[in-house]
Amino acid sequence: MSRKYELHSGRRGAALGVRVTPRASRNQIVGVLNDSTIKVHLVCGPSDEEINAELLAYLAQVLGVPKSRVEIVAGENGRDKLISVLDMDVETTHQRILAHME
Repeated sequence: MSRKYELHSGRRGAALGVRVTPRASRNQIVGVLNDSTIKVHLVCGPSDEEINAELLAYLAQVLGVPKSRVEIVAGENGRDKLISVLDMDVETTHQRILAHME
């Protein structure tokens, strides 16, 4: 079942939907799906623990924030995840994601 996530403002930050594909040749943001979900390819194994750790580290790097500011709030055990970015507004998050798209 596919969930629809959209980037939106929160009281303390932004939230974004992410679809992850593991076992890639390099970490990269490859696009945005029609429902505003960000498609990310990651260099990691297929286990949920590996994917989650790599995703949080990669998004923190892309967004220029400490890893403690990026959190998976839904979807820890699947390809589709909802990510919270604390203390960053939607526009800044959007600009930094687009700057790293292939």
